[in-house]
Amino acid sequence: MTMHNNLINGQWVAGKSYAPNLNPSDLSDVIGEYAQGDASDVEAAVAAATAAFPAWSVSGIQARSDALDKIGSEILARKEELGDLLAHEEGKTRAEGIGEVARAGQIFKFFAGECLRLSGETVPSVRPGIGVEITREPIGVVGLITPWNFPIAIPAWKIAPALAFGNCVVLKPADLVPGSAWALADIIHRSGIPAGVFNLVMGRGRVIGEALVQHPGIAAISFTGSVGVGRGIAAACVASGKKVQLEMGGKNPQVVLDDADLNQAVELSAQSCFYSTGQRCTASSRLIVTDKIYPAFVEALQERMAKIKVGDARAAGTDIGPVVSQAQLEQDLSYVEIAKAEGARLASGGGRVACHTGSGKEGFFMQPALLVDTEAGMRINREEVFGPVASVIRVSGYEEALAVANDTEFGLSAGLATTSLKYATHFKRHSQAGMVMVNLPTAGVDYHVPFGGRKGSSYGPREQGRYAQEFYTTVKTAYTLA
Repeated sequence: MTMHNNLINGQWVAGKSYAPNLNPSDLSDVIGEYAQGDASDVEAAVAAATAAFPAWSVSGIQARSDALDKIGSEILARKEELGDLLAHEEGKTRAEGIGEVARAGQIFKFFAGECLRLSGETVPSVRPGIGVEITREPIGVVGLITPWNFPIAIPAWKIAPALAFGNCVVLKPADLVPGSAWALADIIHRSGIPAGVFNLVMGRGRVIGEALVQHPGIAAISFTGSVGVGRGIAAACVASGKKVQLEMGGKNPQVVLDDADLNQAVELSAQSCFYSTGQRCTASSRLIVTDKIYPAFVEALQERMAKIKVGDARAAGTDIGPVVSQAQLEQDLSYVEIAKAEGARLASGGGRVACHTGSGKEGFFMQPALLVDTEAGMRINREEVFGPVASVIRVSGYEEALAVANDTEFGLSAGLATTSLKYATHFKRHSQAGMVMVNLPTAGVDYHVPFGGRKGSSYGPREQGRYAQEFYTTVKTAYTLA
């Protein structure tokens, strides 16, 4: 069995213990053993990053750009191999895994360019003979805590801007999927970046994550994960004066209006709700459908769902792989039962299934669930499930649909299916979400534009694109007497 160690100060450091990385498509398959760090590993990683920061923060922008470009090039060159690893440990299909790896490579190449595009301002003072310069500087050592559902793309979109703008990093990946993060760390380690600039500490969130959040040497925390954990991190960071960036939950609406193209609306809903096993923070879980199209839409979506093949994530022909873990599977199934107890009707799927590849291997497989006859106030329409579970809410028209779509504590992504320019324009302006999709799946965003939401979904500056500098830099205003 291959043992995978933590990366601290440019050295691979043995863990205090190791944990198996299991294949959710085949529970008898152990991918490898990965180090479980503790608070002393965090202490060592932060010390290394702190020592590396003075030189790295003022290093030449060309050297930083070259290193990030080299990382991106290796990721892209190995996208099939790394995509297979991602599908192996997380459970999304191999095609989706390859696509995610490619995105990670593109992110590093984008931020290789951002190293060379750093800019500031020179403005006159209101006082004669004085010049004013406004510049951006790195904030210091950044703690990055990433989730299991995008095990290489989300680390990439946090690591790349942090390094591009001159910060040093301690990464704590999700303990369910350490393999992709370890592979990324290995690529970064061999890129020529100085020792201590990037560090990887794997282990349990309550151990490693808490040690990062509480450490006085950490200047900022970027976290993607659950609402409860995120709010706790925010409170701790405010108390200690750390900069904080949170991406948390979603209960994303997909509105389907009477004038929508039925086939298009069904396909984008199926993609949004069920693909990647519904394990995307931008996935649609509330289908808000107007009266006239409701019966045809539900019938057509049921027919589309019947064609979805659930099976081994790396097998040819699989549309949807397994849920990531036993705990997640149990949560998904429990919400189906909660919805039924509240009066919803299970129109399709909703149960645990055997692998459809005929292999007979045990995995965390679930048939996508469609719940109809639901009301906006039901728990299934208020709480994030994070699985292949969608509910349908019937509304009278656009105005009610918009009100129901906005009636949530979350505000990450929202979709509208319509052929009306009037409604599309109004929805884009009045949807209380950070990202709006018209006639597109709610899940699926570009790497060069800002990512984030409103209300309970996000807190702090946006991620990705040029907006990433808002979090990973601090602004300095300097005055000079001529």
